[in-house]
Amino acid sequence: MSASLAFECIDVQLQERVAWITLNRPGSLNAFTPQMAHELLAALERAEREPQVRAVVLRGAGRGFSSGADLRQVAAWGADGGADLLTPLREVFHPLILRTRTLSKPVIASVHGGAVGFGCSLALAADIVLADAGAYFLLAFASVGLALDGGSSVLVAARAGLGIATELGLLAEPLEAQRATACGLANHVYADAEALAAATAALANRLAHGAPGSHAAIKQALNRGVLPQLERQLELEAELQQQRAQSADFVEGVRAFLEKRPASFTGE
Repeated sequence: MSASLAFECIDVQLQERVAWITLNRPGSLNAFTPQMAHELLAALERAEREPQVRAVVLRGAGRGFSSGADLRQVAAWGADGGADLLTPLREVFHPLILRTRTLSKPVIASVHGGAVGFGCSLALAADIVLADAGAYFLLAFASVGLALDGGSSVLVAARAGLGIATELGLLAEPLEAQRATACGLANHVYADAEALAAATAALANRLAHGAPGSHAAIKQALNRGVLPQLERQLELEAELQQQRAQSADFVEGVRAFLEKRPASFTGE
């Protein structure tokens, strides 16, 4: 893996056995498009193949980690109530979550600002989640008439329990970093962005100089023991999300978001 790889939507740097992967669409708060997901998946596959990579860091450029799916693109897919969310979830977004979990190298999510929707799912798919005091985690799907995706239905419950998963899913309200850490959703919280960056670098360096075979075996055992149904759950989420994509409430939810007004859901 070269010290720097050229992508349009992400930035990848290799420094002393650590692949630093930065979501790099700051103008949209690093909102996910299929292209960005494809690029991130390709970067993870490359990191898996390269023996000099011993650890991976995921982080966001600009003011936050990620605002989730780019709803301006989703709005176009669903303009007539006939959005195809199933295909992109099956072909790129959900494979990205699986690859993050099954990577043989440790993955750190370094979260500042918002980790929202699919961005929240991606952060929680990492092995260790670090956050600064201004970070928050938000599953905003219900606010636009959607179900959960990105494995969030199982990843949140595995980390923080059914109560927190239900709260985040149904209420679609942000969970701030201190409470997220207290309930186990994140591993550590730091006072500010500078402290987070220093802690992330120190942890990444520590993991990059550990025993790679041990790390791979530990991840494999934890995935089998705690998340054995992740792949099946991702498929269920994709199917449920497609059902919601056919609803009038989804169309209304996206329009309300883009028009910056409260949604008026009818249950249709």
